Amino acid sequence: MDAIVQVQGLHKTYGATVAVEDISFTVGEGEIFGMVGPNGAGKTTTIECLEGLRKPDRGMVRVLGVDPQHDSQTLRLRTGMQLQQSNLPDRIKVWEALDLYASFYPKPVNWRELLVQLGLEEKRNTAFSKLSGGQKQRLFIALALLPDPQLVFLDELTTGLDPQARHTIWDLVREIRSHGKTILLTTHFMEEAEKLCDRVAILDHGKIVALDTPANLISSLGVEERVTFSVDGTLPPAFTAALSTGTRVEVQGDRVTIHTVNTRQVPLVSEVVNLLGSQQISFHDLRTEQPNLEDVFLSLTGREMRE
Repeated sequence: MDAIVQVQGLHKTYGATVAVEDISFTVGEGEIFGMVGPNGAGKTTTIECLEGLRKPDRGMVRVLGVDPQHDSQTLRLRTGMQLQQSNLPDRIKVWEALDLYASFYPKPVNWRELLVQLGLEEKRNTAFSKLSGGQKQRLFIALALLPDPQLVFLDELTTGLDPQARHTIWDLVREIRSHGKTILLTTHFMEEAEKLCDRVAILDHGKIVALDTPANLISSLGVEERVTFSVDGTLPPAFTAALSTGTRVEVQGDRVTIHTVNTRQVPLVSEVVNLLGSQQISFHDLRTEQPNLEDVFLSLTGREMRE
């Protein structure tokens, strides 16, 4: 897989504040690469250095083989950018914005086709101020796709959107990748990264604290899998004794929670249900809690995500 983005020892400070501290990573062609972490982790500073909008204090950055600081004009014709803070004049219509931005590029894609692809055709004559949050984000994605870019930057794309709009945007991101585009996105929503990204770099306080596929991050760090259920009466000691080594049982009233590190061959829920059945223990309201990227973040940093 060819490297579309190469970063080595990227460092950026603002006065006494270290925003990005000597981070290194690559992004492969056709990949959805995510930079995740809380607000203030250094995600936006990193992506702005890649876009050529900020100058690194030190380090090597190559995007599509060029230096963003020295070849910014060339880069703008080959990349699409959706910035964290984006806006348009209130009265500009959807079609007017697309027609205007298309004029900035020598060989833009057909913006009328983008209207259809991104579900904005019915809104073509609607003023920007009258669009919903999700519609505005779809318009910004359309603007980013006008130069037919090889690489698309998406910075905090779904912040402030309701769950339905967020899932719609996720589908659009997958569709963009299906057309051969490489996508580099930042988000502080761990679920978003887990659903979309092929690989994820977790940033905290300007450093990359982990980088791998979401599945590998979850499994390799040994975060817990949990099964909870309620029992009628007291859980017999024989049940706890029969559980595999490495499990931990927590009982609060009639509610039982069983914890285990997620490195097992047999799913915990299968073992628990089989034991409850074989010992004829009456139970109800059984739920499983699978480890996720937020668990990984907590395991790595010792605290929950910061909004």
